Amino acid sequence: MKLDDNTTGHDNPRLIHINDPKKTCDHSQFSGNEIRTSKYTLLNFLPKNLFIQFHRVAYLYFLAIAALNQLPPLAVFGRTVSLFPLLFVLTVTAVKDGYEDWRRHRSDRNENNREALVLQSDGFHPKRWKMIQAGEVLKISSDETIPCDMVLLGTSDPSGIAYIQTMNLDGESNLKTRYARQETNKLFLEGTMISGIITCEQPNRNIYEFMANMELNGHFLPLSQSNIILRGCQLKNTEWAVGVVVYAGQDTKAMLNSAMSPSKRSRLETYMNRETFWLSVFLLIMCLVVGLGMGLWLNRHKSQLDTLPYYRKIYFQKGKDGKKYKYYGIPMETFFSFLSSIIVFQIMIPISLYITMELVRLGQSYFMIGDQHMYDSLSNSRFQCRSLNINEDLGQIRYILSDKTGTLTENKMEFKKASIWGKSYGDSKAGSREIDAGVEEAMGSGRKWKLKSEITPDPELIKLSYKDLHGEERIAAYDFFLTLAACNTVIPILTGSPSSISGSLLSDGQISIDYQGESPDEQALVAAASAYGYTLFERTSGHIVIDANGEKLRLDVLGLHEFDSVRKRMSVVIRFPNGSVKVLVKGADTSMFSILKKDLPCDDRMRHVTQVHLNDYSSEGLRTLVVASRDFNGELLAEWQQMYEDACTSLTDRVVKLRQAAALIECNLTLLGATAIEDKLQEGVPEAIESLRQAGIKVWVLTGDKQETAISVGLSCRLLTADMHQIIINGNSEHECRKLLCDAKAKYHVNYASSFDDITNLKRKTEHNFLEMTSQTKSSNMSQQITGEEDRPTFGPLALIIDGNSLVYILEKDLEYELFNLATLCKVVLCCRVAPLQKAGIVDMIKSRTDDLTLAIGDGANDVSMIQMADVGVGICGQEGRQAVMASDFAMGQFRFLKRLLLVHGHWNYQRLGYLILYNFYRNAVFVLMLFWYILCTAFSTTSALTDWSSVFYSVIYTSVPTVVVGILDKDLSHKTLLKYPKLYAAGHRQESYNMSLFWITMLDTLWQSLVLFYVPLFTYRESTIDIWSMGSLWTIAVVILVNVHLAMDIQRWVFVAHAAIWGSIVVTYGCMVVLDSIPVFPNYGTIYHLVKSPVYWISILLIMVIGLLPRFIFKVCRQIFWPSDIQIAREAEILRKRRPFFGSNADQDSS
Repeated sequence: MKLDDNTTGHDNPRLIHINDPKKTCDHSQFSGNEIRTSKYTLLNFLPKNLFIQFHRVAYLYFLAIAALNQLPPLAVFGRTVSLFPLLFVLTVTAVKDGYEDWRRHRSDRNENNREALVLQSDGFHPKRWKMIQAGEVLKISSDETIPCDMVLLGTSDPSGIAYIQTMNLDGESNLKTRYARQETNKLFLEGTMISGIITCEQPNRNIYEFMANMELNGHFLPLSQSNIILRGCQLKNTEWAVGVVVYAGQDTKAMLNSAMSPSKRSRLETYMNRETFWLSVFLLIMCLVVGLGMGLWLNRHKSQLDTLPYYRKIYFQKGKDGKKYKYYGIPMETFFSFLSSIIVFQIMIPISLYITMELVRLGQSYFMIGDQHMYDSLSNSRFQCRSLNINEDLGQIRYILSDKTGTLTENKMEFKKASIWGKSYGDSKAGSREIDAGVEEAMGSGRKWKLKSEITPDPELIKLSYKDLHGEERIAAYDFFLTLAACNTVIPILTGSPSSISGSLLSDGQISIDYQGESPDEQALVAAASAYGYTLFERTSGHIVIDANGEKLRLDVLGLHEFDSVRKRMSVVIRFPNGSVKVLVKGADTSMFSILKKDLPCDDRMRHVTQVHLNDYSSEGLRTLVVASRDFNGELLAEWQQMYEDACTSLTDRVVKLRQAAALIECNLTLLGATAIEDKLQEGVPEAIESLRQAGIKVWVLTGDKQETAISVGLSCRLLTADMHQIIINGNSEHECRKLLCDAKAKYHVNYASSFDDITNLKRKTEHNFLEMTSQTKSSNMSQQITGEEDRPTFGPLALIIDGNSLVYILEKDLEYELFNLATLCKVVLCCRVAPLQKAGIVDMIKSRTDDLTLAIGDGANDVSMIQMADVGVGICGQEGRQAVMASDFAMGQFRFLKRLLLVHGHWNYQRLGYLILYNFYRNAVFVLMLFWYILCTAFSTTSALTDWSSVFYSVIYTSVPTVVVGILDKDLSHKTLLKYPKLYAAGHRQESYNMSLFWITMLDTLWQSLVLFYVPLFTYRESTIDIWSMGSLWTIAVVILVNVHLAMDIQRWVFVAHAAIWGSIVVTYGCMVVLDSIPVFPNYGTIYHLVKSPVYWISILLIMVIGLLPRFIFKVCRQIFWPSDIQIAREAEILRKRRPFFGSNADQDSS
């Protein structure tokens, strides 16, 4: 999914006249600030909601059925009665949609009626949000929410700085800085009225970019993302801020980004449509049989049609000829009989199944959300179900594609090691006392800054940083830590007495300092610089102040080139108090080594040593950055300043121009060193990955980290094991990638399967008897089957490691097929240095070449495309905001919860929904087939022995509640067993709960039960004079009891609610029949009172139960004894453990 984040309309920019909304809006029809998130109004609710609901083809089918029943020749049921099922489903859905939309209306009303201070002729006055217009000047106080997108003009801070929290926009809780231009901030502080014109881009979705300039007193001032505050953000740690509205209402970036993630359909629902097609075929065949039978019967008895009941042409009354019946002739009567039979058999296509599935999924989601085992106390976040359509897909996942940073790791960075001027620091083995002594010796007078996160410094590095050393090493250390402190966008938050902060920096008493930043990496580096004596404690739009070993150093920021995915580095241009200018740069090693100076041999030596250190750090799983700097001369500085200013004020191609300006200064750099940061694994990740792999799920990791770092983390989280053969694909061209893939093929004797079907068949074959085979045995067997040469040497499990550069050539060329075949034979795939779109490309590669279900899990904005592309998307509530959560189908606090989500809830949901669908097919088909046998015995007349209301209530009231209760609460195995034996999850891969074979077996059973239902009462009452309505009453109660006992036979876990639902539904059916039979105008008046007095009635019901369910009972017993499934074995082991605890060990062995 691609967002339209291009700054469209640069040729037609938006003009905002500051403090002149009339002039602003006169030139263009800008949107007002009133927002609307609701879908409906009172006028369009009914037509719009019905239009949306009738997108379901089944609803159109039942509408056509109801319409046919309104025609006099086809009125099988009462005209009102025939509309009841469809109206019931439509009404329930409409009420749900209406309630949800009413809540949206209420939220919109509350939001639009909030007030903000708007500048008018005599000062700031309150005004409702919905009345605010573009061009108006607003004043926001501390902790207030921003009502629209505003360009800052002034703040309470003399430097023009404002702190905002963007949690409502992207979920990030850390503070961010925004700046008012010094020119406008000064005017506001002086009380001068501002007038000018802002020229900005047209509204777009990109919340991380803003291009504009301001014309003020004849001068053009550049405006960027740092000068705008967006709707939904909150002002923090700033007394007040004043800004001019540039985007309002639906034009704000928050509203443009409020689109929902794409809807997904479950695999089970797709299969259900296949079976629904077969049911439609059965329905058509039955209707053709009835129609043709009617035609043949009429043709055989056409000479008797004047006198036969139902078909005589003249109605006789008191010996005289009455009015004529509407007889349309044999062809039309045959056609009408065909249509009438469609109406009679309509519930063969179960309309109630749709609403039943919605209710069951809602109940399942309730229990998933309430699962305390998936509650994360650290982030205080519960499990979230953001999509109710794909609960059952969680039980059939074959591939998990996971981000690394923040998903497998905590994304809480800690500075560990550094390489400075060719020497590595941080490897000290000294104890904590020795380290403390070394620190005190080097620091001497003690620290003045107290960091929120304590860091234990390396004593040797402290000495290098503090001691008055001379020479290149000392200068490199100075510039190194200066770069860490200055080259960032981190905000220092100070707490202490104002006098101690604004007055003497070295006054007694410590000052507490905390760093807020958009990147955890930057926060860790700035905190590390502070720990080593270089403390950043003040930042404005134009300068920063650093305490460098007790010296207050004020540095002017001439320009900042922020990190981007193309350059993969960040640079800042600073001017020292003595007038000298430096460029400080940090970035990924792949982008930094190419721009270092190479004048002297020592440069090559330094680069080589640093590269060795980087490899060592990466092998330990540490995240690395390279640090470099250079001095600036006058001519180059002037050229860069001109390019930088032109780029900043440009409305077209600003990003490209800024990149060109950065390239001018980011060259011939002096290498200072490298940093190494540790990102610890989340709790329970290794155990979760191991369990998922035992469950037959392949885990692929897609990360932007270096290959060495990713491999190290893969080993620590048990994704990679020592016995795995690593296939590494690092190609810089299509030819090289092809060669590497061919070499892997030759080395491991892999002949790619000729087709997708071959792979699928082999996969299913290897899954047979899953519990008896170890993972290693299956892997080697599969390799042997694919090669077709079992005499060749076999290898252990394979791991494919590929970098993003290779994926550029593979995913865009014809090598994708070869990569897929190789990757599917590997137990692990590790992709390094991948871009967000490449992540989505890998997911798409799997989806397009296999029927297996994919799950993508991530925590950052760079994972959104992958999450939306996968069949199931899971977002982690992590340190990188909530973009991933907002785009996901499910959200959780920790990766380890994925184990429980899939192995427990996924298994339960799939097993319940699979059975639910088959049971609904059976429940409706047995009722329809019973009516079919009756029609065959009544001259194909489409008459019914059942009352209209009984036919309608059958699937809506009589049998609906037990289905929902079992679908929500039934459990075949306990959560402890499912977690203890992850291989039980493979039942979902083998589609044990729902497949075509089960469907046909169910239909055969249905056919038998319907014959028993129809013919047993005919046999028991063969000598009686029972009327047809009494027989219909018997059939009604018999079919309800039969389907409920059928359901009771399959329940795995009996609870009170299940008992109440099943036996209660039978009681409710009797109650309804008593009510219906007590109404004198109905033809079945009083039948139930006569029937229950007869022993034959009860004997008939008992015979129907025994004869109808006996084949099913025998089949279940034989299957469980002679061909038990893995689930059945584990279930028996569970029962044995409960009854005989001392058999526990044997049971465990059986169930494994």
